[in-house]
Amino acid sequence: QVQLVESGGGLVENGGSLRLSCAASGDTKCISSMGWYRQFPGKERELIEEIFRGGPQTKVIKGRFTVSRDGAKNIVNLQMTNLKPEDTAIYFCYADPDLDTCPDLIGTDYWGRGTQVTVSS
Repeated sequence: QVQLVESGGGLVENGGSLRLSCAASGDTKCISSMGWYRQFPGKERELIEEIFRGGPQTKVIKGRFTVSRDGAKNIVNLQMTNLKPEDTAIYFCYADPDLDTCPDLIGTDYWGRGTQVTVSS
């Protein structure tokens, strides 16, 4: 099993910045990708970005969000800048298993509990 714990959410002013972190523990050798989703009220979760083991470890999304992964520490971060009220959502960390390493985890994925990000106008 893999456990994911997010930190760093909270209230920020329009135009401000926040950094979210997610630490994985447990069977981390079974993790292939790690990333971030967000969920707006009444909506489905949507993918922000994910980082695959062995691929680029930093990705920039629309110039405002940067997802980065520290594979050695099993941490994935989400740096958010120039935040807008429409970014207000619950942000979830996500991990997908490596089925070559852990084939018994087929059909399994892992989620953190989510952290609220609120951007005031």
